[in-house]
Amino acid sequence: MSNSADSPQPGSSPDRIRRFRPVRLLTVSVFALAGLIFFTSFDTAKGTDIRTDASLLKLSDLIQERSHKNGRFDESNGSLRDDVENLAERDNGSTAAEAAKLSALEKNAGTQKLKGKALTVTLNDAPANATAKLPGYPEPQPDYLVIHQQDLQAVVNALWQGGAKGIKVMDQRLISTSAVRCVGNTLILQGRVYSPPYKIQAVGDPEKLEKALTASPAIQNYMVYVNVYGLGWKVEEDGAVTLPGYSGTVDLHYAKPVE
Repeated sequence: MSNSADSPQPGSSPDRIRRFRPVRLLTVSVFALAGLIFFTSFDTAKGTDIRTDASLLKLSDLIQERSHKNGRFDESNGSLRDDVENLAERDNGSTAAEAAKLSALEKNAGTQKLKGKALTVTLNDAPANATAKLPGYPEPQPDYLVIHQQDLQAVVNALWQGGAKGIKVMDQRLISTSAVRCVGNTLILQGRVYSPPYKIQAVGDPEKLEKALTASPAIQNYMVYVNVYGLGWKVEEDGAVTLPGYSGTVDLHYAKPVE
């Protein structure tokens, strides 16, 4: 009898030998891996159904909570900044000319309150069941019915072009480093999250501001969706208002190469 590895050994049954064939070993490995996956899934779920959207809801709640917390931090930061500025004005020994120059710089930077006549533009999503109101246009895709980042940016850019002295988006003052960004159907502005309707208020000459809105090619394109699919658009003169000063950090944050 041969002594090769494929040959049965004395006292070994054919069934025992077959159990250690490579195919059987592979089958055992697959079942072991499946068991590990099931155990990991059970340990992760902790008795909950991981196929539901509960985790997404928790993430949404966390985002809203952090947004509110950032808002409170901004208010606290603004109050502390006012205290620091008051102490600096009292103790820095600067001349009247230097104080006036500093005040002008702060005003241009958007960190001080701004009074003047204002115009408010309100953008809103279209109704979920909207249909094409004019002949020759296709029925709307979901993408047609929501406010996009470029729509908000078009309004802000047009208002600056129209000579706005200051702009507030929702409840926050814009400064030179502000970025109007949208993720999905929500606005993320300076660490805080907002849902439509979106209000953009600008201090300046209302007539010039409105002309700049009308002349903007991007807004002209937006108005097609307003007229055809019902996207929200409202322009109102507010009279005299006071825009808040920017209360967030003015430090620049940027990536650094790893040394």
